[in-house]
Amino acid sequence: MRISRIHFITILVLNMSIAQKQQHNDNDVHSFANTAEVSILHLNIDITCNFDTKILSGSAILNLNHKKKTNKLVLDTRDLIIEKVTLDEKETATTFTLGEEVKFLGKPLTIAITPKTKFVKIYYSTSPNASALQWLDPSQTSGKIKPFLFTQSEAILARTWVPCMDGPGVRMTYSATIHTPKDLMAVMSAAGNIVEKNNDGLYKFEMKQPIPSYLLALAVGDLQFRPLGNRSGVYAEPTMIEKSAYEFVDIEKMITAAEEIYGAYRWERYDLLVLPPSFPFGGMENPRLTFATPTILAGDRSLVALVAHELAHSWSGNLVTNATWNDFWLNEGFTVYFEHRIMERMYGRNYSEMLSVLTLKDLNKEIQTIGAASDDTKLKLNLVNRDPDDAMTDIAYNKGYFFLRLMEETFGREQWDIFLKKYFNENAFTTMTTEVFLDKLNTHFKIKENASLSNTLNISAWVYGAGLPDNCPKPQSDEFEKVAAQVTAFLEGIQASTLNTQGWTTHHWLYFLSNLPDSLRLEKLIELDYAFNFTRSGNSEILSEWFQRCIKMNYETAFGPMRNYLMNIGRRKLIKPLYIELAKTPAGKTWAQEVYAKARPGYHSVTYNTIDGILK
Repeated sequence: MRISRIHFITILVLNMSIAQKQQHNDNDVHSFANTAEVSILHLNIDITCNFDTKILSGSAILNLNHKKKTNKLVLDTRDLIIEKVTLDEKETATTFTLGEEVKFLGKPLTIAITPKTKFVKIYYSTSPNASALQWLDPSQTSGKIKPFLFTQSEAILARTWVPCMDGPGVRMTYSATIHTPKDLMAVMSAAGNIVEKNNDGLYKFEMKQPIPSYLLALAVGDLQFRPLGNRSGVYAEPTMIEKSAYEFVDIEKMITAAEEIYGAYRWERYDLLVLPPSFPFGGMENPRLTFATPTILAGDRSLVALVAHELAHSWSGNLVTNATWNDFWLNEGFTVYFEHRIMERMYGRNYSEMLSVLTLKDLNKEIQTIGAASDDTKLKLNLVNRDPDDAMTDIAYNKGYFFLRLMEETFGREQWDIFLKKYFNENAFTTMTTEVFLDKLNTHFKIKENASLSNTLNISAWVYGAGLPDNCPKPQSDEFEKVAAQVTAFLEGIQASTLNTQGWTTHHWLYFLSNLPDSLRLEKLIELDYAFNFTRSGNSEILSEWFQRCIKMNYETAFGPMRNYLMNIGRRKLIKPLYIELAKTPAGKTWAQEVYAKARPGYHSVTYNTIDGILK
């Protein structure tokens, strides 16, 4: 694969303004890259997907932006086999070395270059056990006929399938040529996704907007497409496509609602890909193509807040990105805040306040689990010598949300929206640190000039302090007050079958179940199951909450369905609490270990690394 001089000039012109604006953080403790000297403008990969060997092989061309005179380029790799490296159009061979292995970081790849080197070309292949890649046998897919491959690059796993500068502070455009078996379709987080398989297994993509490496994404499988609007659609396996299209029918309205709040959508299309159930997250905000778990296909569109969350990332995270993983809350706290605003615009304040009450409940539970004095309950993290994935708890999401909600309630929604819209526009396609954001916040609202306001907000406690400050906003939900009344009635002896649950959504039920006391008698739990058939629910969120109650009460009837649940769902958020609860007793831990031994091969590394720690 050779880049012409014209192509190179085009790439250079597209990226020069970005290179000038970009705020690189050269103290990224999770990257070996020498970003202070040189960075990547454009990535061009040409790779072949081999399902028999479970290996990606091919080449990567990296166009360089020289900041200082240097004779080396240092990249991030992990478990990659580097065959050779060449320089520029003549493909002049050059020397390279792989450094010593560092746990979870991999090995630095140091390449000899000159200050005038325009691009390097790396011939390489991946390991069959590359952590970003999950190769699924047909039996692990929905259709059970053809294999499937998907990537999960966040946080620092892009380096396991592409040699790159694998830190969120480095943005680049990219192009790709993907070779697949002829009966499978490739899709990526880029322009070029087509709606039907081609005949030669050759797919080409182009991402013209600069992105960090963790947003590199590829999936290959037996896929079909359904349009949802002029700029949106959904991909899924044939057995899931109609259900997926039904669930996401309001996507176009969501995009419009988001634009009305914080400005134009800048990624042209917004498509979704519904993955097999082993996908470790609810969703991954890969630009132009959100990867989504099938666990949100509830059949009643009640879990689409997750889609609103991934859509919101098109502004917070994808457009303005945390400079390092220590600043992770800048991605996720903003996104939860924006998600709630989208849901309010779509379904009303009563609906979004239910989400907020549940968010606060989850936050308090997470703080209790981690420990209120733990450094991991701070917004600004210190992840030296730690895998950033270890810190991806609810804190960044939910404490971040309530901090931003406090700002809205303090300054008023109108003024707060003016600030955030300006923030997204002025910092589009760049990175952001916690300190720079706080400086912008203080400057815009003149917080430091007002001692009373500064003391009231107590920003330092929110960002750099552990636990939850006393001035946390307190959402109120009339809907949940009605649910609480039904909980009280049930605990006082009213039969479960006579409770007034008409019109309840998933959120009502989650609130109901989460408010049942641990002291609930087993016969009362059984009564609830007879009345509402929770154990056989098709709603994965309700099942996760229900099974936690069943473990506490040792409700044996639920353990068979729970085994099936753990065997077939790889979404970390849903199964992690079950393993934690099971591990609290010797009998529960033994049962969990037996199930996990069979379930683990179907989990993504992001999930099994977490569960390994729970059941160690």
